[in-house]
Amino acid sequence: MSMLTPPGMGGKYRITGNTYPRMRRPRRRRRIVVAGLSAVVALGLAGWGTLQLVDVFGGDGETGGASTAAADRCEPRKATTATTVYAPLKPAQITVNVYNATPRAGLAKATADELKKRGFAIGKVGNAPAAYDKKVPGPGVLLGAANSDKAAFPVLATQLKGAARKTDTRQTADVDLIIGTAFKTLAPPRDATAALTALSQPKKPAPEKC
Repeated sequence: MSMLTPPGMGGKYRITGNTYPRMRRPRRRRRIVVAGLSAVVALGLAGWGTLQLVDVFGGDGETGGASTAAADRCEPRKATTATTVYAPLKPAQITVNVYNATPRAGLAKATADELKKRGFAIGKVGNAPAAYDKKVPGPGVLLGAANSDKAAFPVLATQLKGAARKTDTRQTADVDLIIGTAFKTLAPPRDATAALTALSQPKKPAPEKC
């Protein structure tokens, strides 16, 4: 009898040889373990996919929020209020009174004649009033009614660079060009024409960069 045979057992229950019998796990338990692991993996993938959908459609996650913010910056913004487009007057619609505030004689007439060639209507021509005579250190002063700054001044300013702008209580549409001591000449016709063209075609705001 082998030493592996328990006492009292023999016959067909006798164990022969010098090794223990190999014990195998039931296959049913292995299948249960594999099925459990598969279920855990499936649930994890399902939860991860749900989280990604929430981030994409909700925009609350870091990635979704950043994408939404970038889209908001790059999307053209619509105007919320009506804007008034400025339409400048034509030179023929502006009557200019030319006054000389310098000691140089004949300067007012020469300037008025040149403005007339450029299409402006000419009103009075002469020496400047006492309030401005010999008191305009710059190239000139544009003087008109309160609304002239949005109508006649921008157009007339294209003819004389550096002219100051002032308003008074007049009710008429004419404007004064008072020539100052720093005056040399009107802007060259080519430059004045280019300035008038640019005035009638205001630049559009640059689009936002993404």
